[in-house]
Amino acid sequence: MGKRSIKENKNIYFECRDSLGLSRAQASELMEGISESSLEKMETGKTNIYPEDVVLMAKAYKRPDLCNYYCTHECAIGKTSVPEVKISSLSEIVLGMLSSLNSLERQKDRLIEITADGQISDDELEDFANIQKQLEHIDATVEALKLWVNGTIAEGKINKEKLDALK
Repeated sequence: MGKRSIKENKNIYFECRDSLGLSRAQASELMEGISESSLEKMETGKTNIYPEDVVLMAKAYKRPDLCNYYCTHECAIGKTSVPEVKISSLSEIVLGMLSSLNSLERQKDRLIEITADGQISDDELEDFANIQKQLEHIDATVEALKLWVNGTIAEGKINKEKLDALK
């Protein structure tokens, strides 16, 4: 009989597996290359989790958000360059994106003024920082939409082959 995980050492990878009611043995069968003992070590923090492990877990658990979690919380590069994406409904994502795009539309002329000379002066810096913040919000909503699509594909609610063909 395997060890029971105690509350203090449960991580997101454990939580995802546990939410599906899978034992470590069952989960490792779904993931070629991850043994039951390796999974136990990853879930209890006794060993490092590698990106390829997270990709396998994300696919097996139908949780593409695990990849974003890994990048934003565990990867040294991702922590500084990948936006953390929160799982949202499609309507929340679209409304957030439209709001950001509308705001950026209003700031478009100012962005042209600021960047036309190829330099950003001190008196332009505040406006530029606000525009940059809007662009980062748009980036986050695009990533949220991608995550929503990937999750919906994983659930079998979108035909991936047809979507790929249309793109």
